[in-house]
Amino acid sequence: MVEYALQYQEYIKPFWAPPAWLFSPVWLVLYAIIFISFAAVFYKVYKGKLKNRVSVPFFLNIIFNIAFVNIQFGFKNNILAAIDILLVLGTIIWMIVIIWPKIRWVAYAQIPYLLWVAFATILQLTITYLNW
Repeated sequence: MVEYALQYQEYIKPFWAPPAWLFSPVWLVLYAIIFISFAAVFYKVYKGKLKNRVSVPFFLNIIFNIAFVNIQFGFKNNILAAIDILLVLGTIIWMIVIIWPKIRWVAYAQIPYLLWVAFATILQLTITYLNW
């Protein structure tokens, strides 16, 4: 994480961008929520209590979420990172919509994740623009 924080410092950022140290604690909390809520969905799919298609946006979200750090800091490609974070945001919305009628607490649990990723999406799009 220290390496990512140093790379984050190199970007031209808007005045409202949070400090690099804030990302780790926020993501630590969010990953705990994600793990518990996603595990509940995958467990119910595994047990046959939910259809397989319900797990699709959750699975895609994991893939896009993991890909973001590699794209942003590994490949250092702001444009692909911007596209990827839009996919993360889109899958969160899809997850909430698809799980709402089935497991409401999982939908509610995604709200902090949704809010943070919405903010991060605006930040990423702004950083992409400023560093074009």
